[in-house]
Amino acid sequence: MEPGDLQKIYQNLRQEADKVLVGLEEPFEMLVVALFIGGHVLLEGVPGTAKTLMAKTLAHLIQAQFTRIQFTPDLMPSDILGTSVFDMNAGQFYLKKGPIFSQILLADEINRAPAKTQSALLEAMEERQINLEGEAYPLEPPFMVIATQNPIEYEGTYPLPEAQLDRFLFKVLVPYSPLPVEVEVLRRFHQGFDPHRLAEAGLRALLPASAVVAAREVINQVIVEDGILEYIARLAETSRRSPDLVLGASTRAATGVLLASKSYAALQGRNYVVPDDVKMVTPAVFRHRLLLKPEAEIEGLDADAIVQRLFAQVEVPR
Repeated sequence: MEPGDLQKIYQNLRQEADKVLVGLEEPFEMLVVALFIGGHVLLEGVPGTAKTLMAKTLAHLIQAQFTRIQFTPDLMPSDILGTSVFDMNAGQFYLKKGPIFSQILLADEINRAPAKTQSALLEAMEERQINLEGEAYPLEPPFMVIATQNPIEYEGTYPLPEAQLDRFLFKVLVPYSPLPVEVEVLRRFHQGFDPHRLAEAGLRALLPASAVVAAREVINQVIVEDGILEYIARLAETSRRSPDLVLGASTRAATGVLLASKSYAALQGRNYVVPDDVKMVTPAVFRHRLLLKPEAEIEGLDADAIVQRLFAQVEVPR
């Protein structure tokens, strides 16, 4: 497999996804970029903006096992990971696996559960395994967590701790659709589209989940020159010195930009990274890792505005 093949695969995925997703090209592209490098994605948007539908569509396209967990205040870690159950007939304990034993896991409204339950995902997201009763259980690749949260409603929510946020490669914003897009959505529903029956909408499975692992080998071979590496490092380092920030981008964030840039370049059919690839993925990698000072928020700044300032301050390599 070559980058050109990966570009064709992505084009086919996007064309097929268009059968059920309308006006969500950029968020879906970020999902695919993250999928091909084993990253996790936090989708933020108000209810009813097709966040769950995007996750289900991606899982359907790659024939991956899909599980959805509705996070609630009374959700316990064992409800996610599973628990040991005693078998009376066999006279021994066995693991009753929880919903985390999936390939694409949708953590719906993740900030509805307390920190103890949110942290149950930490090891799985980082190590691709969980430990129960002193025994390690690997998760089937390509394991990916897609979490959603509502940016408007804060009552009854538990903000994700920094350690949890840092496990997500991307934070992708899912806004309301423009008027022409919303009209097209209404037209499709009027014609009988049912988001719960994707196969009936004509959505086909295009490749096995095992092909995603093979695609990662192609992305590993994408060329990154020293100038690009320094550019990424300078963006992260400059963020740490920003007068608008309490907390800048971590080394994990810089690594995320590197991997995401390689994946994005491969999806464009190139075997090398250019500065525009870095600029394309950096906002999604940085926005949930930057902690703004109160005075910056009073000025109306947000993380994306800070990232644009970083782009203006750091010289682009030739």
